[in-house]
Amino acid sequence: MDDDWQQQIDALQEELVRRDDPAAWVREADAMDASRRYPALSLRGPVFGVAAQDPAVGPEWRLLKPVTDGMPQVARDGLHSHLWFTAKDDTDDPAVRRELLAAVAVMEREPVNEVEACGVRYRVVRGEEFSRCDDDGLEPPRPTDLEPVRRSWDKRAKDTASPDIGFVLDPARPDGLAAGALRLGLSDFAYTGARFPSDVREDSERAVATYPDPVLLPTGFGVVERGRHGWQPCGTLMATPHDARRLLYNGMSEIWAMLYRYDETKKAKYARAAEEYKALDRADEFRFDDRLFRICRVERFLRMGPDGPEGPRPSDIDEYGPMKMHPTMDEDGTIHYESESTG
Repeated sequence: MDDDWQQQIDALQEELVRRDDPAAWVREADAMDASRRYPALSLRGPVFGVAAQDPAVGPEWRLLKPVTDGMPQVARDGLHSHLWFTAKDDTDDPAVRRELLAAVAVMEREPVNEVEACGVRYRVVRGEEFSRCDDDGLEPPRPTDLEPVRRSWDKRAKDTASPDIGFVLDPARPDGLAAGALRLGLSDFAYTGARFPSDVREDSERAVATYPDPVLLPTGFGVVERGRHGWQPCGTLMATPHDARRLLYNGMSEIWAMLYRYDETKKAKYARAAEEYKALDRADEFRFDDRLFRICRVERFLRMGPDGPEGPRPSDIDEYGPMKMHPTMDEDGTIHYESESTG
């Protein structure tokens, strides 16, 4: 560890002592224990979201959309819709609406990663998703991870809101000693090895220099299943361990049956398994029908540079391009639906 690293770690420790926060010390002990029990990091790949820099709020970049999308274009679509609905619902000023719709028009035609409207900069941002692991698999939730105040198994219950929304992208955020050490360790992370194409490795190495400051994003939780080639994700990233458990419960109880067209026998079998899992209440692992599921802890970080957060890299892959997603809107807010041909 060089002198700069040591100074930063010492500063983090001094901040923790100054705060005199018993809960923070418990979280630190939990994190240190996890780093010993799950010493390796398993890279899960890039994820994308949207950030905004609004001078009316402050100079910081803040997340507008969760950094969970698997492709840049999915995040662009999210920004595209945000701008269109802002023009539709959040203003009565024709000039403001005109400027928002101009940005929408660009996003309908081009795979742009940044637009500006009404003084606000919007950017599609790129993060990395990873989990801690040992020889047996991925790290489950920790005792100190936050749970919903009221834990519901109701299929109609709303998921806990993503902690990404409004999250300030500040490399100097005092996350604590363990998080600070992790952030420092990630500062020179780059893809290596022959399994990554050369352009992916080159983009990754370039990002270390151009976006040198990692920012740890809020921890998420997911359902994974052990398969022939390791652990595979089942569904989206959730905000709390219980939301991920309910995702697994809902999948077994009815969603998978609809998606994969189970016959009545298999449908009933999985519904019974869902109730067995629910009865365990806080189980983070469940084995059923020769399948092994686990609730795992998912961490993410993105890189910051002098001009803000890193956007998609040239080597990032999109499976489709931009398109017109919403009806045409005039600056006065009138929406024009294309008439269908009657033949």
